[in-house]
Amino acid sequence: MAILVNKDTRVVFQGITGQTGAFHARGCNAYGTKVVAGVTPGRGGEEIDLGARPEKPGDKAPEGGPGVKVPVFNTVKESVEKAGANASCIFVPPPGAADAILEAFDAGIELVICITEGVPVMDMIRVRRVLEQRRAAGEKVRLVGPNCPGVITPGECKIGIMPGHIHKPGNIGVVSRSGTLTYEAVGQLTRLGIGQSTCVGIGGDPVNGTDFIDVLELFAKDEQTKGIILIGEIGGGAEERAAEWIKKNLKKPVAAFIAGASAPPGKRMGHAGAIISGGKGTAEAKFKALEAAGVKISRSPATMAETLATML
Repeated sequence: MAILVNKDTRVVFQGITGQTGAFHARGCNAYGTKVVAGVTPGRGGEEIDLGARPEKPGDKAPEGGPGVKVPVFNTVKESVEKAGANASCIFVPPPGAADAILEAFDAGIELVICITEGVPVMDMIRVRRVLEQRRAAGEKVRLVGPNCPGVITPGECKIGIMPGHIHKPGNIGVVSRSGTLTYEAVGQLTRLGIGQSTCVGIGGDPVNGTDFIDVLELFAKDEQTKGIILIGEIGGGAEERAAEWIKKNLKKPVAAFIAGASAPPGKRMGHAGAIISGGKGTAEAKFKALEAAGVKISRSPATMAETLATML
């Protein structure tokens, strides 16, 4: 069953005519994702050739096969009304990314995945406020990111920049603040012959749309998911809050790794949210909280899959 995305997800790429947006739209299409449209204001009426699409999601696209051409619209609303888009992948530059997210919300897109890095924090505070208001009103809307690698349900749908070839369909969920460590965990699982149900990169920014608990709740309800790898980083309290939720609510085995154990206080490591401040947010504090919740800790990024495998 998996979570968030599947073979029926219909994706619009906001910023599809940019070099990066077009490149990754073609990559998602080649994986088998149903990319149905693109949006770039002022470019409505054009078409973009995404190349061949495999017969089944996750299979290799045929060499030299007929190209899949999708329309480019001026607005996300048009992509919903004319192409049936129900998910959005955003590659809009940082100054316009927040407005692109809000436009997708207004158009009725239920899943918005923002890949863009460097979105101003004040812009994301505004987006977060709107997101919470819409949820409080009962709207089904979810934002993953910004500054994230996206979401993939192996063999069905890939939205974002994750390398599809390393994934294998299966029953382990992966949720991570780090894109690169997501790929490392997936690669390790696949080498051990262990497949994944869905992999979610929530992003490393201090203000984002989806946190660990949001994804853990979905994995807890998903019958396909039998175990979980959680990858965190120093800084903030997201991992500690996740540990408390796991202790109270989750019966499935969880293995965790926290990046940045050697980072000195006050030094930002990689992501904007990965900074120890006031003695809080250290790797050891996160390890302690997770272990108290029954989570098995991997002290090295090289043993994440092995750590979970011992629990299955």
